[in-house]
Amino acid sequence: MNIFLHNYGKAKLTPKQIMTDPVLFLAFGFGSGLVKKAPGTMGTVAAIPVYWLFAQFNFWIFSLLTIVATIIGIWICDIAAKKLDEHDFGGIVWDEIAGYLITMWFVMATIPFSWAAIITGFILFRIFDILKPQPIKWVDARVTGGFGIMLDDVIAGLFAGIILFWIF
Repeated sequence: MNIFLHNYGKAKLTPKQIMTDPVLFLAFGFGSGLVKKAPGTMGTVAAIPVYWLFAQFNFWIFSLLTIVATIIGIWICDIAAKKLDEHDFGGIVWDEIAGYLITMWFVMATIPFSWAAIITGFILFRIFDILKPQPIKWVDARVTGGFGIMLDDVIAGLFAGIILFWIF
């Protein structure tokens, strides 16, 4: 049983093409978005080590890195969508990485590194990203390009982060 697709997007890119292209490699969350089923969930799993790495820094550096990852993500996702010839292809998961970092930003300054917060943040972010309550659903349907790919996950990260902050 193969967990990967043979090709990706309308452009029918191969896994090798994705893994050897630096922009696609990042857009596909270091390869995590290549899986057939639940690429967004796998992209969020890939965000956990990124969070761990960023969490080694103080709150202000973490904040800056999260902002940079989000802003650069607009460009990464836009280029990836064009290369795949498909808007918001499921395997593009950089938006999940940025969204999860935003979720965790809400507790970064208040609690030390915590597996309970990591897992709770993961679950909350996935709930908002999958269910897409308003205005996330509206943004997902109407905002295009790299900005649109990123924005719904940024909002999901904000909603999940607020709840995570209340919990912790």
